[in-house]
Amino acid sequence: MRVWTLLLLLLLLLLRSDAVHSDSEYLIGVGSYDITGPAADVNMMGYANAEQIASGVHFRLRARAFIVAQPEGNRVVFVNLDACMASQLVVIKVIERLKARYGDLYTEKNVAISGIHTHAGPGGYLQYVVYIVTSLGFVRQSFDVIVDGIVNSVVQAHENLRPGSIFVNKGELLDAGVNRSPSAYLNNPEAERSKYKYNVDKEMTLLKFVDDEWGPSGSFNWFATHGTSMSRTNSLISGDNKGAAARFMEDWFERKGSVRMDSVGFENDGIPRRISNIIPNVHDTYHKLLEIAASFQSPPGKPATKVSSVARRVRGVLRQVDKPKFVSAFCQSNCGDVSPNVLGAFCIDTKLPCDFNHSTCGGKNELCYGRGPGYPDEFESTRIIGERQFKKAVELFSGASEQIKGKVDFRHAFIDFSQLEVNLSKVGVSEVVKTCPAAMGFAFAAGTTDGPGAFDFKQGDDQGNPFWKLVRNLIKTPGKEQMDCQHPKPILLDTGEMKLPYDWAPSILPIQILRVGQFVILSVPGEFTTMAGRRLRDAVRTVLSGNKGFGSNIHVVIAGLTNTYSQYVTTYEEYEMQRYEGASTLYGPHTLSAYIQEFTKLARALISGQPVEPGPQPPDLLDKQISLLTPVVMDATPIGVKFGDCSSDVPKNSTFKRGDMVSVTFWSACPRNDLMTEGTFSLVEFLQGKTTWVSAYDDDDFCLRFKWSRPFKLSSHSKATIEWRIPQDATPGIYRIKHFGAAKGLLGSIRHFTGSSSAFVVA
Repeated sequence: MRVWTLLLLLLLLLLRSDAVHSDSEYLIGVGSYDITGPAADVNMMGYANAEQIASGVHFRLRARAFIVAQPEGNRVVFVNLDACMASQLVVIKVIERLKARYGDLYTEKNVAISGIHTHAGPGGYLQYVVYIVTSLGFVRQSFDVIVDGIVNSVVQAHENLRPGSIFVNKGELLDAGVNRSPSAYLNNPEAERSKYKYNVDKEMTLLKFVDDEWGPSGSFNWFATHGTSMSRTNSLISGDNKGAAARFMEDWFERKGSVRMDSVGFENDGIPRRISNIIPNVHDTYHKLLEIAASFQSPPGKPATKVSSVARRVRGVLRQVDKPKFVSAFCQSNCGDVSPNVLGAFCIDTKLPCDFNHSTCGGKNELCYGRGPGYPDEFESTRIIGERQFKKAVELFSGASEQIKGKVDFRHAFIDFSQLEVNLSKVGVSEVVKTCPAAMGFAFAAGTTDGPGAFDFKQGDDQGNPFWKLVRNLIKTPGKEQMDCQHPKPILLDTGEMKLPYDWAPSILPIQILRVGQFVILSVPGEFTTMAGRRLRDAVRTVLSGNKGFGSNIHVVIAGLTNTYSQYVTTYEEYEMQRYEGASTLYGPHTLSAYIQEFTKLARALISGQPVEPGPQPPDLLDKQISLLTPVVMDATPIGVKFGDCSSDVPKNSTFKRGDMVSVTFWSACPRNDLMTEGTFSLVEFLQGKTTWVSAYDDDDFCLRFKWSRPFKLSSHSKATIEWRIPQDATPGIYRIKHFGAAKGLLGSIRHFTGSSSAFVVA
């Protein structure tokens, strides 16, 4: 009888509902770390808008990593950043630190670092001049927090390595992206276009990681849509739609077993909440709640410890101490011409659709803007596009059944794209062409419908104009050979040949293939358009499918903006149209053909087991970086006021309803003094019992916004406004809002402080 009891218990363990069990042949580990960066004074990376300066936090940014290793063999690392793109200099320094810690276990060959392409993160962390002009040069604080976050996420994943299995699933997501340059797409051959149902890729591909002991431990998916739901005027740090989707899914998983949900695991509005799990229902009468709340009036600001904001964070409350944290990443793919502003592009003056070929309104690009599904509310558009990706990911995650099996392998090479010979083979004809030194065309300055440029530039310009050519020539006049090479692109900035004070654009680029069984990641250092990505995937798949070691069911994904950044890659036909993407294809009309040539070489080496030439090393320009960003000199408050005091409190005896906005303003200090990494600037607390305040919402929550401001640029006085849009499922009871900050003294000392609002009732 005892034997049968033991067998029954063993069977129950094997049939746990939250895990898919099978014979595992891998060690898997996941990790995640805060990379939010400076939330003040720093220009945001993406739109190249010098006036878009960070001044608060919408929600925090993270680096998320997974490692897959064969116990006695190879391993690969993939890191997904809530950042605009990867940086070559960041990769160089991350690899140096990983080598110092682990030797040759993790190198540039088997580590991929990819950006989600949010346009709402701090800039200044890339090493080439053209990408840090608007941030007033290099921003060491932005750079350091990203390097630290990547390393910490990889260390976490390494330390979490345990036997486990991987499953893959894919499916269509139809309403999260549209083509923002359809006229360029239509220039591709009709026979090629007819093979595809849509003019953007609609497929999401997801990996599900399952720990043998704990069950599901993470998921990473690849789907193409731009991180431009937040506009070029937004000043709050945000992971945009992909960062939001990651938050939603991680919260969903942490709670999915503890509240009643529908068949795919959602609550009524589709976004998971933690609050009902943390806070018990309150049965006190309304008048009793008001009486208790009135006894908690706003106290003076007070000193705090450096770790206080970390200790009060909400996430982690529900997680078992020994269980690895579930990590979900929404990775970028070939998003070059894909916009999340799915309602289309309209003129802000006439409300009519923009010109089809040039995306202008009466000849002006500045008036043409894409509309997201929450128009005119960019925060709502971000939520909706994030939620759509999240829901599809949960569906794929829940249904993932195809197991990944086979070798772990990788190939990597550095390629000089400035003068690379490319063999073009057409029917009966072979031709050798070359790529060009980097250059940006006139249409680059026109921007896109996601973020229009200024002046009289327009997309589709293959001529340029005399005035801007004169301005260009004052900086650097391109030679005839370069102009012929880049034709039909009229060159606005000859960045590949501009070397003062140091390189303006990269010439040596990393390309990389990571293999885990039948799953293959193509790491590309730029933004491939839809058709460019399709051609690259098909070319690599053709090479790999001829090898029996892969089988017939090969999954090939493109990981965009990986390992460095070199702008766009269009097809030859799209390049001819010189829309924004073509004008931003740096290395000339044969750039895509060069990528296809070099990636097929890597693919052949992968299946043959042969090494590849490493290629020329990219430069390390850290010592040459220039920063013109003014440092924080000191912080101060008016006489009689303390840091953390309320400048504007909630009204006395306040009662709010779900859906209301609660706003509190504190006397504060510059957020650059302490980034509150893995901590929070803002907190909503709930009163449990009569005296215990429980953390309920923090910087990571979509409903809470931290806004920082000073009366003028060099003022030592500043304020922090915390806005809380009360969720529809918020538990009724007594709440208050807290702020954490750090002030810099005249002699450079840092003093941490905290402040609290008066208590109020949510009925």
